[in-house]
Amino acid sequence: MRLLFTSLGSFGHTFPLVPLAVAARDAGHDVVFATSEDFLPQLTKAGLETAPAGLAMRDAFGRAFAEAGPPGPRRAPGEIPPEVLGPIVGKVFGELMPQRFVADLLPLFERVRPDLVVSEAGNSGGAFAAMKAGIPVVAHGFGRVSSDDPMVTRIRDAIREHGASLGITVGEDLAFAGPFIDICPESVQEPGFLARAHRVPLRPVGWSEPGELPAGVLDKPRPLVYLTLGTAMGHAGVLSAAIAGLSALDVDVLVATGPTVDPAALGEVPSNVRLESWVPQSELLPHVDLVVHHGGSGTTLGAFGAGLPQLLLPQGADQFSNADAVLAAGVGARLLAADITADAITSHARTLLTDTAVADATRRLAAEVAAMPSPTEVAAQLPTYA
Repeated sequence: MRLLFTSLGSFGHTFPLVPLAVAARDAGHDVVFATSEDFLPQLTKAGLETAPAGLAMRDAFGRAFAEAGPPGPRRAPGEIPPEVLGPIVGKVFGELMPQRFVADLLPLFERVRPDLVVSEAGNSGGAFAAMKAGIPVVAHGFGRVSSDDPMVTRIRDAIREHGASLGITVGEDLAFAGPFIDICPESVQEPGFLARAHRVPLRPVGWSEPGELPAGVLDKPRPLVYLTLGTAMGHAGVLSAAIAGLSALDVDVLVATGPTVDPAALGEVPSNVRLESWVPQSELLPHVDLVVHHGGSGTTLGAFGAGLPQLLLPQGADQFSNADAVLAAGVGARLLAADITADAITSHARTLLTDTAVADATRRLAAEVAAMPSPTEVAAQLPTYA
C-alpha cells in the first residue's frame, strides 16, 4: 500500500508521526512523508522518503505579522497580548498554512498516488487536499486535544472558512470526522473529544534526532533534573529563574536551551548545572528523575511514558491544557507567569522528587502508556482505513 504522511514542519507536529511512518515502512508499505522543506533533513535521518510541501512555520508567521502591520518591540510569545497574537495564530494555522499545503499536496498526490493519507491533526491542509483528491484520510494527533481554548476556537473558525472556500463543509471538528490516531493516554485526554471521536489509540513513542547523551547521565551520582522550554518558546528569564531554583537542591541539572535562547544570555551557572543547546530527549528521559518544562506535548507525553514527575512552566499554545492534565492526573505541578520564581521552583521541585503519591501516580500513568498499541500494531491496521 502507498501511504503519504504529512505534518506541519515543527518538532512538536512532525516528530509524533515518525514512529508510525517508520513502522509502516518496515511493514513493507511505500511511505512518503511530506512537510516543509526545512524539516525534511530530520525525516531523512529517520530513513524516510520525503517530499517538500507547505510553508515553513517561521515564514508563515513572518507573513502574518507583516500583514498585521508595523512590528512592535520583540517579545516572547507568552508576552504578546492575546488580542494581538490571536488573529496572527488564526491566520497562520487556519489560512496560510492550509492554503499552501493544499496547493503543494494536490500535484504531489498525482505523482505518488497514495492509497491513504495520514495527516497530522494540526495540518488541516493535508486533510483538505486528501478530501479534494478523493483519497481516504486518517488524522494523527500530536498530544492532548484542547477544545475550549479561545486560540483553538479562533483557528477552527479560520479552518471552517477555508474549508468552505474549497467546497468542503467542516463540522465541529474537522480532524475528528474519521479515524483519529491518538497518542494521548485516555485517562488524561479531553473528555469531550473522547465522547465524539473515532479514536485509534497509539502508544506515544518518542523520536528525536540520533545523538549521544551528555557525559555523566548514565552514571549520575545523584538525582538528575531535566530543564527545557522546548524549541519554539524559549525564554531566558524563565530559564534563569528555573536554574536558580533547581541548583539550590542536591541534584544535577541538565538544561536544553534550545534554538531560541543564547546560552550566553544565562550568564555563569552553578557547578551542578550543565547547559546544552540540544539533547536527544527520547533517549534522555529514561535516565531523569524530574522534568521541568514548558508543557509542550512531546515532553509531556514523553514524561508520562517514562513515569516521571513534571513541573510545568507553560508559555503559550497547548501548554496550558497540558498543564491542566498533569495536575488532574496528580503527576506534577504548575507555575504561571509571576509565580515562576526561584523559591517557588525550589519548593515544588523538592516536593515532586520526594512525594510518594506523585510517584504512585506517575507509575500508573506509565503503565497505561505501556499498554497502548505499539506503532507496529497500529501500522497493521492502516490498510483497513484505505
